[in-house]
Amino acid sequence: MASTGGVLRIQGDDNLQSMLVGTVMRKIKSRTWKKQRYFKLQEDCMTIWYKSKKAGNTHSTFSVGDVEAIREGHQSEVLLSIADEFPADRCFTLVFRGRRGNLDLVAESAEEAQSWIKGMKKLIENLENMGEREKLDQWIGDWFKKADKNNDGRMNFKEVQDLLKMMNVDMNEHHAHRLFTMADKSQSGSLEDDEFVLFYKMLTQREDVLRVFQVYTADGQKLSQSDLEDFLREEQLEGGDIQKHAKQLIERYEPSDTAKVLNAMTFDGFLMYLGSAEGSIFNPQRRGVFQDMGQPLSHYFISSSHNTYLMEDQLRGQSSVEGYIRALNRGCRCVEVDCWDGANGEPIVYHGHTLTSKILFKDVVTAVGNYAFKVSEYPVILSIENHCSVEQQRVMAQHLNHILGDKLLKSTLDGKAPIGLPSPEDLKGKILVKAKKIGGLEETFNGMVEDSLTGEVSDEDEAAEIDENNLHRESVRRRLKKSKQRLSKELSDCVVYCKSVHFSSFKHSRIHSKFYEVVSFTESKARKHLREAGAEFVHHNSRQLTRVYPTGFRTDSSNFNPQEMWNAGCQIVALNFQTAGDGMDLNDGLFSQNGRCGYVLKPDFMKEAEKRFDPETPQQRDHYQPIILTIQVISGQQLPKVNIKEGSIVDPLVRVEIHGVPMDQAKQETRYIENNGFNPVWYDTLRFTIHTPELAMVRFVVEDYDKTSKNDFVGQYTLPLSCMQQGYRHIHLLSKDGTSIPPSSLFVHIRFTELE
Repeated sequence: MASTGGVLRIQGDDNLQSMLVGTVMRKIKSRTWKKQRYFKLQEDCMTIWYKSKKAGNTHSTFSVGDVEAIREGHQSEVLLSIADEFPADRCFTLVFRGRRGNLDLVAESAEEAQSWIKGMKKLIENLENMGEREKLDQWIGDWFKKADKNNDGRMNFKEVQDLLKMMNVDMNEHHAHRLFTMADKSQSGSLEDDEFVLFYKMLTQREDVLRVFQVYTADGQKLSQSDLEDFLREEQLEGGDIQKHAKQLIERYEPSDTAKVLNAMTFDGFLMYLGSAEGSIFNPQRRGVFQDMGQPLSHYFISSSHNTYLMEDQLRGQSSVEGYIRALNRGCRCVEVDCWDGANGEPIVYHGHTLTSKILFKDVVTAVGNYAFKVSEYPVILSIENHCSVEQQRVMAQHLNHILGDKLLKSTLDGKAPIGLPSPEDLKGKILVKAKKIGGLEETFNGMVEDSLTGEVSDEDEAAEIDENNLHRESVRRRLKKSKQRLSKELSDCVVYCKSVHFSSFKHSRIHSKFYEVVSFTESKARKHLREAGAEFVHHNSRQLTRVYPTGFRTDSSNFNPQEMWNAGCQIVALNFQTAGDGMDLNDGLFSQNGRCGYVLKPDFMKEAEKRFDPETPQQRDHYQPIILTIQVISGQQLPKVNIKEGSIVDPLVRVEIHGVPMDQAKQETRYIENNGFNPVWYDTLRFTIHTPELAMVRFVVEDYDKTSKNDFVGQYTLPLSCMQQGYRHIHLLSKDGTSIPPSSLFVHIRFTELE
């Protein structure tokens, strides 16, 4: 089985050898919580097991596949807090996927720390390089180990039945027994490793794929190269050099050397191709950076985070530098920094007037400097909400200059007064500050700015916005009008292309506003403008940046639907990255294209100043061509269990949601299949008319049907309609957190047709 290959590779690797023996390390949760734990790599080379030195038999495990990254040294707040006690060369942090907390560890020596750091990196790399077939074998092997209760490396029929329940299969006992007997080649009454794999393969016989295969095979055994070309041309609607592509697919996915010599593909190869990235619903040509990155910033949607410092809710949540690291590592390009006066002259970051914990502004800037360009080289915008005194604003400016150095954009790119916004390409590797500024860019060039001037009160003061909606509305409003904020020239000078300004009206902006001025709206204000003047809003956003953020009432850090704001061409649609749900699914979906670089080019009709696009009336635009999207939901594979209750099996249904302009918003679902999360089959067809395909997002959601209460979420996958491939495709499902849950997938058939 898969793990045996892993064990062979370990022989010569000292780091993995010592991990297999195990090590005592300190697990650190805070300055005061530091406990010794015994950590050990299991024989499967996939699981880390650890237990307390005291607490009897209790132990915990985690999978190597759950670890996203390893950070060496004092690279987390927890480890920074004990830096005086333990040297950096003994410390490291394991960062988990999704929203699970980090594991901070201190080894007994620098050598032991290095052994674990290098070993973990090797195991992760090993996992990432596995092919689909190996991953599946690995998955089957994991289940086998879970179910083999007495660890004798074999399973009797009773154990197999229990395993099927764990794997979400409700199977007729007679049918299961027949497959069991067929797989038991040694006739020992139990299945060993390879026999179990055979049993699993019989169990997962893909009749749905076999049906497709048989339509195109001439001899019922294999697809010749020309059969495969027909399939690619007629079903997958592929263009380009089909002959060359068919050859490549046989080379890449056909496991049988005999078939390869004949330039043919067996059913196994066909299944491998359909389960691969090329056979998936997401067009591989849109994975890398494929868009023109040389247009003005206002022509792009920009992945943006709100209250980036929060890990939980907005009233009591923990503020953490980790919030910035996670957002930037997810491709976020605009982060929010809420600054207040702190002790000892050091500005702090937290959600003002609440009980959220506080972090130092300089630590935030350091984290942003370190992580800004790890996953994308395109510019990062620091959206600063400034509540600080002039003295502490000067300290902020010092930190920005000192910590970020050349990365901080301090002047226009060519040193001249600009006439428009630069492009992401021009700003590669640069960090821009979005905040209030004294005067405009023009004054900077003719030396008009005095030492310190009075600016207006922060437009984005969400705390004031919450108050404003309270009972003593009028007195607060009067107080707000009077309060003027003084700005320090040093901080003002850090602002170049993103000057925060107050919004009066679209007409006023059209006549008076400058391209470098950025307005911010709460979601409710943005909706109001969208309703009253949609085309004006789109036009405004063709030349200027707009930031939209969640209303202050969302104290649970929930998200609004970002699609509405993208429909208006708003670029900086700020979401709570710490909160899973459909808002973040759409955000992850939109930004999963273009190299996940955090910038996605808007459609042409939203960039042209002379054309007016109104999301309410899409049929009035030039080149209007609606399409019909037909999705046949064929089957599901190995859906995860949602209900941990013994013996409960999911009753899955699939809902397809279209998110786009108001006319395109739609949902349809398949029927539900009783008691089968293992290989449910639907063959249900859903049809949608889409008026603005360029803005449409498609979200596939699998739920466990429940007639008495709300359906449970099983998995989802969201992508732009423009990135969908036609034909027979697999959709590899993601968890609530947006992390993958292999081998769970849906098998579908996709067609676009023009509306006559």
